[in-house]
Amino acid sequence: MFPNKTILKIDRKSKQALYLQLSNTFIELIKSRKLLPETKLPSSRALAENLNVHRKTVVACYEELLLQGWVESIAKKGTFVNANLPELNVQDFKFDNQGKGTNTTGFSFYKNEELARKYPKMKDGFMYLNDGISDARLTPTEDIARIYRRICSRKHIYKEMSYGSLFGNEKLRKTLANYLNKTRGLSVSYENILITRGSQMGIYLSSKLLLKKYDFIVIGETNYTSADSTFLQSEANLARVSVDENGLKIQEIEEICKKKSIKAVYVTSHHHHPTTVTLSAERRIHLLNLAQKYSFAIIEDDYDYDFNYNHSPILPLASHDANGNVIYIGSVCKTVAPVFRVGYLIASKEFVNEASNQRRFIDRQGDALLELTFEEFIKNGDLDRHVKKVMKVYKTRRDLFCRLLEDKFKDVFHFEIPKGGMAVWLTLNKKYSWKTIAEIAQKHKLEIGEWQRYDASNSGHNSIRMGFATYNEEEIYELINRLSKTMNEVK
Repeated sequence: MFPNKTILKIDRKSKQALYLQLSNTFIELIKSRKLLPETKLPSSRALAENLNVHRKTVVACYEELLLQGWVESIAKKGTFVNANLPELNVQDFKFDNQGKGTNTTGFSFYKNEELARKYPKMKDGFMYLNDGISDARLTPTEDIARIYRRICSRKHIYKEMSYGSLFGNEKLRKTLANYLNKTRGLSVSYENILITRGSQMGIYLSSKLLLKKYDFIVIGETNYTSADSTFLQSEANLARVSVDENGLKIQEIEEICKKKSIKAVYVTSHHHHPTTVTLSAERRIHLLNLAQKYSFAIIEDDYDYDFNYNHSPILPLASHDANGNVIYIGSVCKTVAPVFRVGYLIASKEFVNEASNQRRFIDRQGDALLELTFEEFIKNGDLDRHVKKVMKVYKTRRDLFCRLLEDKFKDVFHFEIPKGGMAVWLTLNKKYSWKTIAEIAQKHKLEIGEWQRYDASNSGHNSIRMGFATYNEEEIYELINRLSKTMNEVK
C-alpha cells in the first residue's frame, strides 16, 4: 500500500531541486521497507496533483529512481519498486532531511593513539595561546586575489587546469630558485625543487625516503612535535640530543655516530623549535662535516627564515652544503598565512625525483592556480614588501609582549627575548605547574592549550612556547591581564 502523502515532504525553500528531494524521500522509504518490493507507485499525474507540483517534477523523480535501480517500469502497467532489492538491515527508521551522519563505523580499522590530539573547542570570549603563527588580519588578501583573478582570466588558462607535473608548477619552481638563490645564498636550479603543500609534507616525504623500521634519526631533546610524530610513523628510533643557547649540541651527535649508524638529523637551525635559539656558526660547520663523514642526511626545516629583529637572517645550512647532504624545507605559510599551502623541498635532483614519485600516493599534484599566483607574488616583489611591513609590526608586538612579561611575571617566568620568529620560550618557576595554570586560566577565559607536548622527552623543563605575533597591542594587554589574574589565583 502506498504511504500517506504527508510522508512525501518537500521543502520549496531548499536549494535542492524538488525532483531530487522527492526521489531521495522515495529511496529512504524503500530502504526502510516502508515501500516494499513490487509496490506500485502512483501515476505521475496523480502524484503531481496530490503534492501540488508540476507533472514534469514527478516524471524526473521517477526517471532518477529508474536510473539508480530503485524502481522498474513495466509497459502498460506502471512503475513499481524493484522486486529484486535485498533487505537492508537498519535500525529504527528516522527520516531526516538534514542528512545527519553516523558516529560509529560498521567495520574495523587501525587507530594510532600517538596522533590523537585534543584541540580546544572555540568558545566565545576566550583568548587562545598559540605557539607562534602569523596574524591573518595582515594577509595581503586583496593583492593575492587580484593576481589570482588576473591569472584565471587568461585566454589559455585551461591548459593549467588539467593534471600537471608531480614536481609542482615549473614557473613557480624557476622563480623560487632565483629568489632563494638571492635571499638564502643557495645555488640550486628549478630541478632541485619540489613544490609541497607546506613544510609538513616536506618532512613527511623526507621521512618516507630516509627511514625504515629501527633506523635512527637524531632530533633535539626539545623538538617540533609534528616532526617527532612523522618520524615515529616510520617506526624509526628517535635519538635525542641536548639543546642549549647555541642550538643542538653537535658533539653529542658525533658521539652517537661513533656508536650507531644514523640516517638523518632533523634541525630547525635558524630558530630552534620550540626554544627559538639559533644554531651557532661553529656547530653548523661541525654538523655539515659530520654529515659528510658519516653519510647521513640533514633535514633542515627553515620554517620562519624571514623573521629576524636583531640582525640580518643567518644563511641556512643548505647554503654551505657542497656534498648534497642537506634537504632544505620551507614554505610561505608562516610568512603570509597558514591557509596558503605552498611550500618547497630542496635537495639533490636524484632525491627530488624520488620524492615526487612518493608524493603521487598522497597528493597527485598541487594547486596550479595558487602556485601561479604565488609565482607572480614573489616575482613582482610583493612577498618582500609584505615581509618588510609585517616585520615592523611583529617586532613592536614582541617588544611589548616581552616587556609586559618582565614587568608582571619576573618571579614566575624566565625567558630570553627571541632574536626572531613569532614566539617566546617561557620557563615556569618550578614552584608552579602548567596543569594548575591551565585549569585556573579557564575561569578567566584564557586557553593555555597543549602544554604537555613541549616535553616529549619527559625532561621536566617546565617550559612552553607562547606566540605573540597573532595579537595586536590591545589584545596583548588583555592577554597579559588574564594571565596576571590567573597567576594571582595560582599563588
